[in-house]
Amino acid sequence: MSINAADLGRTTDSKRYLWLWGIVVAFLPLIGGSLAELTGWTAMWFFAPVFLYLLVPIADYWVGEDSSNPDQSVLTQLESDPYYRWCTYLFIPVQYAVTIWAAWLVGTGMLSWVALVGLTWSTSIVSGVAINTAHELGHKKPAIERWFSKIALAPVAYGHFFVEHNKGHHRHVATPHDPASSRMGESFYAFLPRTMGGSLRSAWEIERLRLERSGKSVWSVHNDNLQAWAMTVVLYGTLTVAFGWAVLPFLLIQAFFGAALLEVVNYLEHYGLLRQRAADGRYERCQPRHSWNNNHVVTNVLLYHLQRHSDHHAHPTRRYQALRHFEDAPQLPTGYAGMIVLAFIPPLWFRIMDPRVVAHHRGDLRYANLQPGKRETLFNRYPAPLDAATNDPGLAPADATSQEHVGENPEHPSTSTSRFACVECGYVYDEREGCPSEGFEPGTPWSRIPDSWACPQCAVREKVDFIPAGS
Repeated sequence: MSINAADLGRTTDSKRYLWLWGIVVAFLPLIGGSLAELTGWTAMWFFAPVFLYLLVPIADYWVGEDSSNPDQSVLTQLESDPYYRWCTYLFIPVQYAVTIWAAWLVGTGMLSWVALVGLTWSTSIVSGVAINTAHELGHKKPAIERWFSKIALAPVAYGHFFVEHNKGHHRHVATPHDPASSRMGESFYAFLPRTMGGSLRSAWEIERLRLERSGKSVWSVHNDNLQAWAMTVVLYGTLTVAFGWAVLPFLLIQAFFGAALLEVVNYLEHYGLLRQRAADGRYERCQPRHSWNNNHVVTNVLLYHLQRHSDHHAHPTRRYQALRHFEDAPQLPTGYAGMIVLAFIPPLWFRIMDPRVVAHHRGDLRYANLQPGKRETLFNRYPAPLDAATNDPGLAPADATSQEHVGENPEHPSTSTSRFACVECGYVYDEREGCPSEGFEPGTPWSRIPDSWACPQCAVREKVDFIPAGS
C-alpha cells in the first residue's frame, strides 16, 4: 500500500509498519549476534551499522519521499491517538534489555575482539536512536513522559541533553549562541568537540540560573542534570558489579559513539543556517527556513518524523505523528541516514551541501552561519551577487515566512491581569501560583519576571511574547 503522512495516522497497516521498524532498530545488536551465531560469520556483529548506513539509505531511495500532510481535520485525533505514545514508551524497556544483554556478553569474555568491536558499535547505534526517543518524550507536557526521557538517556550517559536541548537549543537554534547549530565550512569532526563541550556547559548554566532563583544550590537533588547523571551511575555501577569490570569500558565507549550519532544529526539539521537580528537586538523567530528537512519515508518512520524538523522547531510540543511539511523549508538531498554518511566524509559533505547553503541564501553568505576561520575563503569561493550591496544582512528578508510560524511580537501586556499565556504552547503563568520549578514562588508578580525568561514548557517564546489570559 502507499504510505503517506495521513495514512500513517489512520491505517492499521501503517501502524504495523511503524512498530516493525521500532522492533528492528531496538534489537539490532541481538539480530546481528544471532545471525553471527547461526552463520558463524563474525562480521554479522556489525549488522547495526550496515543496517543504518547502507540498508536504510537504499530503502529511502527505493521507497521514496512523501510530502503530504495530515488533514487539518484529523490533527487533534492524530495527536491524541495513544498508539504513537506507546511506540515511544515501549522502546525504552527494549533498549534496556539490549544494553543489559550486550553487557552480559562482554562480561562473559567469550567474544573475539572483532565481535566485541561489532557489538559495541551496534549497541551504540541503539543508544543513539534511543536519544531520539528521549528527544520526543522530553518535549511533551506530561511529567511522566519527561521522566521517561531521562530514563532513556541513562544508558548513553547524556542526561544533560534533556536540559540543554529543551531549554537551550530550541531557544538559541541557528544563532552563534547555540553549540548544536553547525556552521558552513565547519567539518563534523570540528563540530563534535564544540557541541559536546558547549552543550554540557550550557546545560549546567541553565540549571544553575534556574536553581539560583529558588535559592537552591546547583549541587542539589533538584538539578535535572544531576538526576539524569545519577541514573547513569546507578545503571553502570549495577552492570559492572553484575558482569565484571570489563563491562565499564564497553559502556563508556558505546555511550560516546551513541552521543556522537545524535550530534551528527544535530550537525546536518541546521548547517549554515542563521536567524537574523532585528532592530531591537532580538533574533527573529525560528522559521521553516532555519532547519534542513527531508521527506524520505523510511528514515522518517525510523526517527519519529524528525526530518520534518522545521515544524518541530515551530511547535516543539507537537507529537511526531502530526508534524507537517513546509514548501519553504530547505530540503536535504536524501534522508538523515544517507546524510550521516556524507557528514563523516567532509570533502564530500562540503561539495554537496555548501552550494545548497549558498542557493538557500540567494548567493549572499552574509546571511549564513559561517565558520569564523573560513569566512574569507568562503566569500572568495562564493562571491555575493551584484545586487547584494543593496540588501541589509542585519535584518531578515521581507518574505521570510508566513505569520503562522513567526507571529507578531506583542507589546508588553497590561499588568491589570494576573494571568499571562504563551502564544505558542498555551502555558499560563498565574501570579497566584507562580512557577516554583523555575524559581518563581506563588505570588510573584509578572513585573518581576525577567524579560528574557523563556516559557518553561516550549522554551521558544520569551516573556515579551506572552499575552494576557482570561481569569
